[in-house]
Amino acid sequence: MLKWIFLVTLCGSFVSANMKKPLIIGHRGACGHRPEHTLESYKLAIAMGADYVEPDLVSTKDHVLIARHENEIGETTDVATKFPDRKTTKTIDGQKKNGWFTEDFTLKEIKTLRAKERLEFRDHSYDGKFEIPTFEEILTLVKDESSRLKKPIGIYPETKHPSYFQNINLALEEPLVDLLKKYKINEKKSLVFIQSFELTNLKKLKKMTLVPLIYLIDDPDVVPFDHVLAKDQRTYSDMLKPKNLKEISLTASGIGPYKRYILPSDSTNHALAPTKLIEEAHAVGLKVHPYTFRSETKYLLADYKNDPSAEYQEFFRLGVDGLFTDFPDAAIRAWTEMPKGKNK
Repeated sequence: MLKWIFLVTLCGSFVSANMKKPLIIGHRGACGHRPEHTLESYKLAIAMGADYVEPDLVSTKDHVLIARHENEIGETTDVATKFPDRKTTKTIDGQKKNGWFTEDFTLKEIKTLRAKERLEFRDHSYDGKFEIPTFEEILTLVKDESSRLKKPIGIYPETKHPSYFQNINLALEEPLVDLLKKYKINEKKSLVFIQSFELTNLKKLKKMTLVPLIYLIDDPDVVPFDHVLAKDQRTYSDMLKPKNLKEISLTASGIGPYKRYILPSDSTNHALAPTKLIEEAHAVGLKVHPYTFRSETKYLLADYKNDPSAEYQEFFRLGVDGLFTDFPDAAIRAWTEMPKGKNK
């Protein structure tokens, strides 16, 4: 586990008096309830009240964008059973990985696969029932559900390993933006955010689209892969220094940090004082959308006494602009039950 205690500068508790509802982003849909990145997971997130749904995007061999958290799909599909001979080893973002990779399969082959729950402690009763959706199928679902519910619903795609896909001639940016244009959601006012762990990727996208961009922040000691390629030694933790937040703001509209950058914890799993990150990001015009909120006890600080609502409400009071959750229903419930207008 990462030692978050000494990786950030602590300050006094910062509490926002602005109780405007933060965006509830269905992380991989409602993946606490259904296998991640399936139409069923996204549809459930929307039914639960999520403002946005989040598909991670990778490419097939024939350059179609599909929703998977990784291009290695052994953990989340039945590919090992259906294509045992396709297992191979690749180097992705400098790391060797053994498995089955989307870029080795055509869309027709991908459509023969069925999704399964990735985490062993979650419900597996839906394993083998749902297809792997294309990004266009997700856009259609969001459009149809928005119309049916008479409620605008946003979409929050992430480009996964964009430098890797660029280097194998399966760039993610062009087909992504082409689909946004096709569905007429490529404007600044469109309910779309595009997120990436690579600022270089966002800089490319900024020249192609007007939709807001979000820079994701990974583990503190990790050097972003586009930095590795550029021989830039700055880590993700370095990128959260005020001068680098200003640099990010020239490209992105916000950041998506791991939640412990905002509220660190000690070695006994108790909360420490909040950091200045929200305040410093807001000072340069950046929104803050932390990840990932989950209801299981193993993901909660001891302070919350197994109550997910306590965690959500803590972050709401700290002033986040949105958050990613595996359980949109829990986030909506926490907001509904929150005493409005009260400070900690």
